[in-house]
Amino acid sequence: MAESLHLKTAEDVFQWMKQGCTQGVHPGLERMEWMCKRLGHPERRLKTIHIAGTNGKGSTSAMVASILKEAGYPTGMFTSPYLQHWSERITMDGEPIPESEFVRWATEVITLTEERAGQGKDRVTEFEFWTLLALLYFAREAVPWFVVWETGLGGRLDSTNVVIPLISVITNVGHDHQGFLGETLLEIAREKAGIIKPGVPVICSSEDESVLAVIEEQAKEKRSRFYRLEQDFRAIPRPREREDGESIHFEGPYRQLNNLFIPLVGEHQVKNGATALMVCEVLRQFYATVMEEEEVRAGLARAVWPGRLETIAVQPRILLDGAHNREGARALAKALASYKYEKLHLLLGVGIDKEAEEILVPLLPFVDTMIVSQSDDPRSLPAESLVDMVRSIHPEVELRLIEDPVKGVSLLREEADKQDMIVVAGSLFLVAEVRRGLTT
Repeated sequence: MAESLHLKTAEDVFQWMKQGCTQGVHPGLERMEWMCKRLGHPERRLKTIHIAGTNGKGSTSAMVASILKEAGYPTGMFTSPYLQHWSERITMDGEPIPESEFVRWATEVITLTEERAGQGKDRVTEFEFWTLLALLYFAREAVPWFVVWETGLGGRLDSTNVVIPLISVITNVGHDHQGFLGETLLEIAREKAGIIKPGVPVICSSEDESVLAVIEEQAKEKRSRFYRLEQDFRAIPRPREREDGESIHFEGPYRQLNNLFIPLVGEHQVKNGATALMVCEVLRQFYATVMEEEEVRAGLARAVWPGRLETIAVQPRILLDGAHNREGARALAKALASYKYEKLHLLLGVGIDKEAEEILVPLLPFVDTMIVSQSDDPRSLPAESLVDMVRSIHPEVELRLIEDPVKGVSLLREEADKQDMIVVAGSLFLVAEVRRGLTT
């Protein structure tokens, strides 16, 4: 069938997607439900942990998947976007989907998409295409014991919401994608809470009382047990022993775990780690999932999630962080206080749909010199627009515009002293470009 469609490589599939998929964001589950029914409901064959949230869902997903793998359970993960290679979006025990399998299952989705279009129905979006392909790969090929299933945008109308999970997780609720999810936190919270299913336990790490009230109300309506950070479970930070992560004690309703190491930096990762551990506790307590303490400890310590307060070079230190909204920028600003450096050089680029000023305000007080840049993603805010914002907020900062972010970091690297720090932040697409440019 691949031959009849002339699809032999992943690039062939991507070229088809540009023409064969509906472009942009089109919330709704009708297309997914129609496709899943015709595909024999692959989503019903999978045991999923469904994770939504404005920030932290990727880190939490990576920690859950790492612990489950360490405990001996074959574990798939679906996440987005990717940093180095497209295949990172669909992994099995940390290994990306092989290109041959990607083409194989893409062909099946394409065939059905064309049939649907032939009936006068709208085509699936690109993200729906990825979601369907992942469902087929996991259900029919990889057959994991668990799948860690990260939402794309929102929750209620997100394409991933066709699953009935073992556990629903909402890491937090912040200001992002307001054009689709609502202008206020409460409106966004209602969309995130749309992943809650009847009787399925819910774990939430938001600390905003109004947001929690919305999510808890939905959990009660669905008769779902609700676990909330700092009330039902918590992580107590310990003095940091290493620069590349956080040390914690975990306290949950079923057991305590002491002296755990999270290989991700920042107070927000302590909360994400606590959430991941609570997921594992619910699996252990209610789904007969055997996870020894040492397996949990080792799995957490081996979690990998690049591009989040990630050090990729030293002397000078180069730090990458995908702080792409106001909450992410605040978390980055808080974390910067824990590093030692002489001067801080910031390279920043943001998406056109982001609140650029809300990202700039918490970061600029730390900055000595700054380069404004942009990724090659078409949704990037033009660097010229960002320059004007920086000058209006912090006119004293030494500022340059270099559109190519890799060239910008290389220049900063040449100019900075060994005790300085270079921070690359904003759009994950920009962070990904810099990471590929400096590590490949």
